[in-house]
Amino acid sequence: MAANVSKKEIDALFTTLDREARESGYNLNPDPTFTLDLMESLLVNEKRYGYWACPCRLAEGKKIEDLDIICPCDYRDDDLEEYGTCYCALYVSAAVVRGEIPVKPIPERRPPRKKRRQFMQSQGADIKGGNLPLPVWRCNVCGYLCARNTPPEVCPICKAKKERFTLFL
Repeated sequence: MAANVSKKEIDALFTTLDREARESGYNLNPDPTFTLDLMESLLVNEKRYGYWACPCRLAEGKKIEDLDIICPCDYRDDDLEEYGTCYCALYVSAAVVRGEIPVKPIPERRPPRKKRRQFMQSQGADIKGGNLPLPVWRCNVCGYLCARNTPPEVCPICKAKKERFTLFL
């Protein structure tokens, strides 16, 4: 355990993230030792950078450059959809929890630094011009909007299932 993170802090974060994950239709990795180690790493990164940088990626140390890897990262849902786990394996699919598919290493989706910086520079102009970098999905039950490649498995607001979302923009 890192000297500047207590077991009480780790346990409290686990309790909070586990509750929030379940309420939003997600699952934390069922391996308690592995998951608590990730919780500790998130807390270390929070103390180091001021935010929960993904513990399995190299953070720039500048929040504006790390927004895509603040947990839960921008890549989580695509990774869960395709591989059953996010990059660091903190979040896993129901199939992983049931033991139907194993947790295994997955490829990194995060673009290299140069491409991320080019995207950030162009994003402001693109958004102002109406060209959003991701499709926007709308929950037909409560109106929740989210910008991502695919709709969430479960609406974080009303808990409607994925099939209740339609492409909005």
